[in-house]
Amino acid sequence: MSVANPEPHRVSRSRQTNRPPSTRHHQQQSSRVPLRQLLRVTSIAGGIQFGWALQLSLLTPYVQELGIPHKWASIIWLCGPLSGLFVQPLVGVISDRCTSRFGRRRPFIVAGSLLIAISVLIIGHSADIGWWLGDRGGVRPRAIGAFVFGFWILDVANNMTQGPCRALLADLTGKDHRRTRVANAYFSLFMAIGNILGFATGSYNGWYKVFPFTVTSACNIDCANLKSAFYLDVVFMGITACISISAAQESPLDLPARSMLADEETPGQSNSEQEAFLWELFGTFRCFPSTVWIILVVTALNWIGWFPFLLFDTDWMGREIYGGKPNEGQNYNTGVRMGAFGLMFNSVILGVTSVLMEKLCSKWGAGFLWGLSNILMALCFLSMLVLSYVASHIGYMGHNLPPDSIVVIALVIFAVLGMPLAITYSVPYAMVSSRIESLGLGQGLSMGVLNLAIVLPQFGKYGSSPENAFSLASISSKSELLCAV
Repeated sequence: MSVANPEPHRVSRSRQTNRPPSTRHHQQQSSRVPLRQLLRVTSIAGGIQFGWALQLSLLTPYVQELGIPHKWASIIWLCGPLSGLFVQPLVGVISDRCTSRFGRRRPFIVAGSLLIAISVLIIGHSADIGWWLGDRGGVRPRAIGAFVFGFWILDVANNMTQGPCRALLADLTGKDHRRTRVANAYFSLFMAIGNILGFATGSYNGWYKVFPFTVTSACNIDCANLKSAFYLDVVFMGITACISISAAQESPLDLPARSMLADEETPGQSNSEQEAFLWELFGTFRCFPSTVWIILVVTALNWIGWFPFLLFDTDWMGREIYGGKPNEGQNYNTGVRMGAFGLMFNSVILGVTSVLMEKLCSKWGAGFLWGLSNILMALCFLSMLVLSYVASHIGYMGHNLPPDSIVVIALVIFAVLGMPLAITYSVPYAMVSSRIESLGLGQGLSMGVLNLAIVLPQFGKYGSSPENAFSLASISSKSELLCAV
């Protein structure tokens, strides 16, 4: 039976003072990492986010075209928080202890990138796979099965890749908090670039002409456009992964570091890998000061607001603004493409904000800037609710396309949301990384713990409709919590 250490803070201090010489030397050298190298290392965020952009803008409408009812569409996304709950913390712990000659983080980044490429090919060909297995008619259960399998593998692969990427940045920058903020801003910048390219790809409806072989008996023009977009995703992911892993100069975990990790195990702890993972994960919570807990709570509240938007954004545009339904006329598909176009503007603003992130944090402070972004996010979501109400009472639904003024307002809201989204993608990670460093905990585990604050609130939103998903009940407390950071 394992006995909890009654003095967790003493353990954390001992980890600081007894850290192996090679690790201390690495941290002393980390501040000398050139910005150009950090830029190359973070480029993989563009490849990951390219696929995420296609996933977020096209897959919710696509599953409904396969025959899944709208109210069940969000259930498929349950893999996101499930894989984030288990995969990222577990990968974080294992990568902290990885002794591969290729480094601690890069093997997981490579494996995750390969899984991403395989999974998007399965998703893109799900209709064809269902046809080969005997699907006919409106509802295609075999295609749905192939899609769900590929989709869940994609979520696992994304979580398997993103955690080590963030941890690698923290390894390279060490105790240089300014350089840590710059690295996370670069990461956010490449996420914006990936978003721009992904949403632009998703909004273009002529890819089937570039790749005419994608149109098959089971795959119509919309399906062929999706399939073609995922082909481009595989190419872009491969390029950015090669650039990133070639730029990251990782050293294998040496023998003194391995022995130090072994000495840090508590006497009553089981040798089982799973028990070691759970022990270290929950032991980490005991070491957190109040400021880290506040960051985790505010992050959880953030994602209660963000996730419905990221899940239903293009679907909201097709249904609430254009008044369409899947497989019933062209209004819905037109709205989905316009939503992807709006998300491209969102990504442009996200990229500009990421470039200015370091100056903004230096001038106003990271916590204050995060608080302002939460207020802006709440106002934008409230505007979406008001716009939905106005659009439903104008009288064009079911007869005509929406007025240009309604579409422009929706696009402006999408674009403005790029500012708080850029801050959400970078500031919490930099704040947690700088505060975790003093505890002597592994950065892979730390990023996994922050990811728990992101995924746990998402479980309460599945099965909801877009009309109910934009609830603002929990947003009002965010800025007040930030005052304590």
